[in-house]
Amino acid sequence: MPSISDKGRAMPASPIRKLVPYSEEAKRKGRKVYHLNIGQPDIPTPDVALNALRNIDLKVIEYSHSAGNESYRRKLAEYYRKIGINIDHTELLITTGGSEAILFSLMSCLNPGDEVIIPEPYYANYNGFTITAGVKIVPVISYIKNDFALPPVSEIEKKITPRTRGIIICNPNNPTGYLYSKKEFLHIREIVKEHDLYLFSDEAYREFCYDGAEHISAMKLEGVENNVIMLDSVSKRYSECGVRIGALVTKNKDVISTALKFAQARLSPPGLGQIAAEASLETPPEYFKEVNKEYTARRNYMVETLNKIPGVYCPKPQGAFYAVVRLPVDDADNFARWLLEEFEYKNQTVMVAPASGFYSDPSLGRNEVRIAYVLKIEDLKNAMETLTEALKVYPGIK
Repeated sequence: MPSISDKGRAMPASPIRKLVPYSEEAKRKGRKVYHLNIGQPDIPTPDVALNALRNIDLKVIEYSHSAGNESYRRKLAEYYRKIGINIDHTELLITTGGSEAILFSLMSCLNPGDEVIIPEPYYANYNGFTITAGVKIVPVISYIKNDFALPPVSEIEKKITPRTRGIIICNPNNPTGYLYSKKEFLHIREIVKEHDLYLFSDEAYREFCYDGAEHISAMKLEGVENNVIMLDSVSKRYSECGVRIGALVTKNKDVISTALKFAQARLSPPGLGQIAAEASLETPPEYFKEVNKEYTARRNYMVETLNKIPGVYCPKPQGAFYAVVRLPVDDADNFARWLLEEFEYKNQTVMVAPASGFYSDPSLGRNEVRIAYVLKIEDLKNAMETLTEALKVYPGIK
């Protein structure tokens, strides 16, 4: 039998989705499963997007330009200018989700064997993207005891080697919900400038900042304009995970022209998704005010409830809709599987994402889970009650 490739063997399974078979089995038993494991919002998609899809009047669904429909790129550039990011439509590419934007940027900027520094815990799929691009992740650890604040500049600079070519930041952060401050970004800028590195800034959760906190875009950093590549997506912003539309944005014209070659090789981004995404730019501001209010309420309830459970600690996220939570368990992977296989409370259980998959060294997150507060308050209350009862009887309590 022919063998599987080394790259295929190295490709990690998703820590967010690997428990799906256990979840499906729990549902076959008739149990209600509350999905706190994945960032799939239950917030309705804006009406303007749904109406655009309902009212499509096309005789043929054609390929778009490989960079994306020009009408969408122009409107998207206008959206960015309104929030202080001064670009035009030639300085961005439309991609198949934010995932393709990340992959295209890595393949355009880095060579196999190059290194990128990432504060961890980090979005688990960065592992898959870097393996695909042949790039090595060099983690710099942030700790739950410090509420996942960016490590000191000295710790980041210790990680720089002759192979270092970039830094990846997710702001607000998935999985921790941490929002990087202006001071932290200025420190990153100095490192990027001094060592002439790329700064890959994943800003898919830009709209989800709480308590009046301000989102700082890497595109606004002065003096490193050609070093910054912003990665974006409509998935969370408009609750449109399934349309698979993202964007790669940069002032660096060489990166744009190189990424376009990868885009041409895959022909075009999703046509129907671009129609929905373009229409979404007409979403009224009230939509985001209501969404922000809803997520703030969910976050506040969840954090307060979790921190009342003996042995549990949950930092208060300033952005996105995730939190990494420390539990009084010996192994969060085993606990997450036990919740689905063996536990039920009022014929319901909870699905969480073990945090070990968000670290380069799985031992660092052995007693942590990522929880996505993407469920309405009523469901979140049931989920928290179920989790509380589970921790009372779990045999692996530390």
